Amino acid sequence: MCRRHRTRTDSHRRKFDVLKTFSITDIGRKRNINQDYIYTSEEPVGNLPNVFIVADGMGGHNAGDYASKVTVETMIHEMENSFEKNPSLIFRKAIEEANTVIRKCASEDKKLEGMGTTVVAASCMGRFLQVANVGDSRLYVVGSKIRQITRDHSYVEEMVRIGELDREDARNHPKKNIITRAVGAEDHVEPDFFTVELQEGDIVLMCTDGLTNMLEDEEIRMIINGARDLVEQAQHLVEAANANGGKDNISVILIEPCA
Repeated sequence: MCRRHRTRTDSHRRKFDVLKTFSITDIGRKRNINQDYIYTSEEPVGNLPNVFIVADGMGGHNAGDYASKVTVETMIHEMENSFEKNPSLIFRKAIEEANTVIRKCASEDKKLEGMGTTVVAASCMGRFLQVANVGDSRLYVVGSKIRQITRDHSYVEEMVRIGELDREDARNHPKKNIITRAVGAEDHVEPDFFTVELQEGDIVLMCTDGLTNMLEDEEIRMIINGARDLVEQAQHLVEAANANGGKDNISVILIEPCA
């Protein structure tokens, strides 16, 4: 039940422009349908030199699956036709258009009512990584340490930020899966944006909470640093998440930007 995507590398690109990537999505051990949707392109999409997107849909039967797929497809279409040069503006307008489309579809079809999706999008531009996110799908940079770049838009994360809950208790809180922002949840969506300077040897990990709910950050780092290549890293991450329960769909994109 896995979908795997492997993309090409171009050895003639400048250092930090060379990309190796591998992605995988798995239904997990408890779900009947995979509501995650991933997209990777090492080739330009509009004015972006490359694009990587992870979305985790939510809603009733098929609605979450539909929301994540349509969101990603709408974003790509919007990016392809954008005249913007600023990556944050490109991501913002793409996410806003996806939000409009999801809201419209949900209003026209009762079976899709209440659907929504998380989204995390990234583009490598030289040694800098441009990132946008809504919801609790994450982007990490993994080297000798692991850094979560995105901030979860979730009930427990808000409690952690204001000091009402510590990080350890948040991991097992009964309301940990309640997200406070999602594409399709409201008429207006507000993404967060990040710019990260990458160092040689860094690995970028984008993933849904089907991975991070099953594995601690340090476990993720050890798996990535202990595997031979991106393919083995991704496969071992999915295997470990399933071994720990596989309670949700598991999606992973790995990017090696300094090959």
